[in-house]
Amino acid sequence: MLPLVCIDVDGTLVGPTGEPTKAVWDATVAAVARGQHLALCTARGAFGKSWGYAVQLDPDGWHIFHAGASLLHASSGEERNQPLTTSQVEACAAVAADQDWVAEFYETRRYAVDSDHRYAIDHAALMGVPHVRSDPAGLTGDIVRVQLVVDRERSGDALAAAPAGTQATSATSPVQPEVAFVSITADGVNKGTAIHRLAEELGTTAAQTMMIGDGHNDVQALETAGFPVAMGNADAAALAVADFVVASVVDDGVVEALELSLTLGT
Repeated sequence: MLPLVCIDVDGTLVGPTGEPTKAVWDATVAAVARGQHLALCTARGAFGKSWGYAVQLDPDGWHIFHAGASLLHASSGEERNQPLTTSQVEACAAVAADQDWVAEFYETRRYAVDSDHRYAIDHAALMGVPHVRSDPAGLTGDIVRVQLVVDRERSGDALAAAPAGTQATSATSPVQPEVAFVSITADGVNKGTAIHRLAEELGTTAAQTMMIGDGHNDVQALETAGFPVAMGNADAAALAVADFVVASVVDDGVVEALELSLTLGT
């Protein structure tokens, strides 16, 4: 039985309905009861629906947010952050303004978006928070991630626009299929490096960890984990680095993956 299973949100834990199914939640409860650690591993922030998912998965454990820029403990609130620099944040804001892209600026537990574009409004609903247009200058903590919300066909342009000293990954959601969510974090900060940090916190290793994902921003995590699992609906990049493929999100592939995790490890 593997001691640690990391689970992506959009396209993995959550499908087109916007919520995990009862079968998925039942499987996660059973996994925790038998002693496994389940960790959310998401580009989303630690608030709204994603925070609720983390607490329900493991109310006394560590979880990965902001595409690996933040580790957060569900019960203590303790944070392990790797923020962007002020100049990097400013460079992201400049490219978003130049391209007329929606730009979201994230602290660990809150965010700001100075836009009333439909993409910004719909994304707030997806995250389960009210849409309130606000100046990112009002954020007082470290900015751990900037996210560009762009037309899906512009994802390549947004990825290429990441400023020096940063890296970018792209994600999609079946709830908002027309857009790409391009997360920009400090260079070397991604879901894969976060899995190493998380495993160390739990006294295990990435080699004894399962990662379940479906998208471009899961590739580094899938490459890092000893047991990489792609959903049946995964994109080509995720499928290419997975050792196992389970059912799609609409057919509760996470349930199949958790059953598989019982048969693996040393």
